[in-house]
Amino acid sequence: MQQRPNIALVPVERDLDVTTVSALRSVVDGLIGRGCRRIILNMSGATYVDSAGMALLLAEIRRMRSLGGLLSFTNVSDQVLAILRRARVVDFAPVSRPADRTAELAPDPSVRPLWRTVVPVDPNDLALTRANVSHLLEQVPLSHDELFDANLAVGEAVGNAVDHTDGSDAMVTVIGYPDRAVIEVTDCGEGFDPSAVYGRKVDSCAERGRGIRLMQLLADSVSIRPRPSGPGMLVRIVKMAHAATD
Repeated sequence: MQQRPNIALVPVERDLDVTTVSALRSVVDGLIGRGCRRIILNMSGATYVDSAGMALLLAEIRRMRSLGGLLSFTNVSDQVLAILRRARVVDFAPVSRPADRTAELAPDPSVRPLWRTVVPVDPNDLALTRANVSHLLEQVPLSHDELFDANLAVGEAVGNAVDHTDGSDAMVTVIGYPDRAVIEVTDCGEGFDPSAVYGRKVDSCAERGRGIRLMQLLADSVSIRPRPSGPGMLVRIVKMAHAATD
């Protein structure tokens, strides 16, 4: 299980039925009890969910919502997706099928950004930095859940920029489009080779890569590359306002 203070990726490695729900309930309840408010269930190992499993999922979704958090599902098979749709779970929690979420999402070149704002990162007050970015993201037509995940993804990127540098020259650029937010986090550190961790399976004990994996789960697109000029890295996050594209 991959975990950060407020985010956890929980693997569901077997079918979710009356024989396995207690184990998953114990894991999820333990995370919530320790203050985790964003849980992603990786359903890649499940091909079936019975009524006991559905009751657990709906109960945990409601519990997270009541605490101001969010539970979602990723790598959902077509069979399980059909079950979740019949039970209306998709109406209450984000659900995604297996997909490559690292590809660039380029806006139509004829569509110009509505605005662009740069926020300096305060390495001594990341909460203030996150609040300033969140205020800007609220100007994009993101749903509550989309905004929640965008803020967490940006928090990961900003935290990494400060963790791997002194953070004194880190910046966040927020670009608003009619259908998406584009967030670019830059630092002036020594940088690293993104191919060493980017797009690969990440060991839960590894120092590098956990944050990247979580950002990929939370955003529609994540790319990491050296800055175009000077030392350091650029993390580009795209979060779509899906209601605006439906």
